[in-house]
Amino acid sequence: MRVIDAPFVALGPSGVAIRTRLKRLTPADEGVLRQTGEHLGRLASRDLAVRCAQGLGHSAGSWAARKQGLTAASSSRWAGSITKASHDQWALSRRGQLAYIQGLEAGVRMLMHRLSLPVGEKGTKRTPGGYRSRHEWFVKSRRLAVLEHRLDVARAEREAGVVHVVRGGRRLLNTRHNLDAAQLTEEQWRERWEAGRWFLAADGESGKRYGNETIRVTPDGEVSIKLPAPLAHLANAPRGRYVLASQVAFAHRGAEWADRIAGNRAVAYRIHYDAGRGRWYLTASWQKPVVRTVPLETARAAGMVGVDTNADHFAAYLLDRHGNPVGDPRRFPYDLSGTAGHRDAQVRHAITRLLHWTKRSGVTAIGLENLDFTAEKTREKHGRRKRFRQLISGIPTGKLKARLVSMAAEQDMTIVAVDPAYTSMWGDQHWRKPLTSNKRKMSRHDAASVAIGRRALGHPIRRRTTPPHDDQSDRRGHRTAQAEPETPGREETRPRVPGPRTRSVHPDAERTRATRTPKTVRDVRSAQEWVQGSLLLTD
Repeated sequence: MRVIDAPFVALGPSGVAIRTRLKRLTPADEGVLRQTGEHLGRLASRDLAVRCAQGLGHSAGSWAARKQGLTAASSSRWAGSITKASHDQWALSRRGQLAYIQGLEAGVRMLMHRLSLPVGEKGTKRTPGGYRSRHEWFVKSRRLAVLEHRLDVARAEREAGVVHVVRGGRRLLNTRHNLDAAQLTEEQWRERWEAGRWFLAADGESGKRYGNETIRVTPDGEVSIKLPAPLAHLANAPRGRYVLASQVAFAHRGAEWADRIAGNRAVAYRIHYDAGRGRWYLTASWQKPVVRTVPLETARAAGMVGVDTNADHFAAYLLDRHGNPVGDPRRFPYDLSGTAGHRDAQVRHAITRLLHWTKRSGVTAIGLENLDFTAEKTREKHGRRKRFRQLISGIPTGKLKARLVSMAAEQDMTIVAVDPAYTSMWGDQHWRKPLTSNKRKMSRHDAASVAIGRRALGHPIRRRTTPPHDDQSDRRGHRTAQAEPETPGREETRPRVPGPRTRSVHPDAERTRATRTPKTVRDVRSAQEWVQGSLLLTD
């Protein structure tokens, strides 16, 4: 059994992003936005190619040279936004490249392990066994050679600083070869491709008017853009600016945004076009200091809500500060099929219902598993269990954790992350049957939520031992299986203690029963059969 990590309080969000729609744009407005986005998009593509070609040889001097070369074709602020976006994209690709290498290494290790076993050997719950037939063994040996080649290429590219980036998205690029499956025409795909390669994003500057000089939004909702030098003739306002006819308002976090621009604090803006809907959107974002988390003991003071994350619902259970389940289990379903927007809306709705129920329960902390299925959804480990791989791949663990932490911070709630090891197995073993009754039905997921909540509270998952039937007052001593937090192995299953099956039996029961004198012949016979000895032959 692996070592179980200690629970910890998750950090709060470090940034905010809000979005609104640009409505009632005139044809002239759309024409200016398209020309500006296309012009800056070409500059961004060239700069990203230069940054990727530099690889690990990038330096502050080369960054300054790139920015100076872009300034003449745009402006100093546009050039700074473009170069920073290129650098962030290169860094993101490097992180994705590392994750890809780690996935290949996990696959190679698993293939080598399974190929080393005899054909047909059965595995265990933790490690898979050998392959079922010699044909499958041969096919997997071929796949091992392919993965090893890919791993060698990826490692060489990482050492050389080579990354592969597609502006506009590789998925959309590959859609060009499957237009019928995507139900798109070539003109529709071309429009989406060009819109995805436009660049209309500007970083904020603290101390400047309304926090941004390039894309400026006033408190009244007026949006204006500083046009690049080649497009300055399109300006309809002084100093090369173009004012849009649209008046914007942020429904979500609007007061917080207004406070920032009133204090001239930095706010970054991005304008993008949704070609599928034919709509323009404005996104405002800014950084915020990480909220200082409360101490773990403070978070545990009022109790905890344990939440088990599943493919189609949240299973939640309320626990008091002693780790006792209170009330009935709750479920908050969501549907992760359909488009990305539909999935995101379903997750947000489920999280909102969870937070509102938690607040009504009088608890300010939620225990959540620190899930990571990176090494669990490979085909090399699970083989033919395709439906299981699809199940765990469909759980949006990363987005879900980020969304829950962000939304909980707005409700002044704390997220306590716990190790997910054995929560479902031990919860089902220790809590499913005791909590099941005629009026309450417990599932494996509900029992897992109790286990998660107890681990977040610092209690062991196993239940307290019940006192004997004949004496509920614990007169013979405190019957408990709970251990101190520092006790090694406190999360493990209790070892079997030899002796009587129930603790209500006195330690000297065997000697007492064997030496007493029965009153009837029937009792003598039954006692002799029970001890099977000559202890009853007394003087």
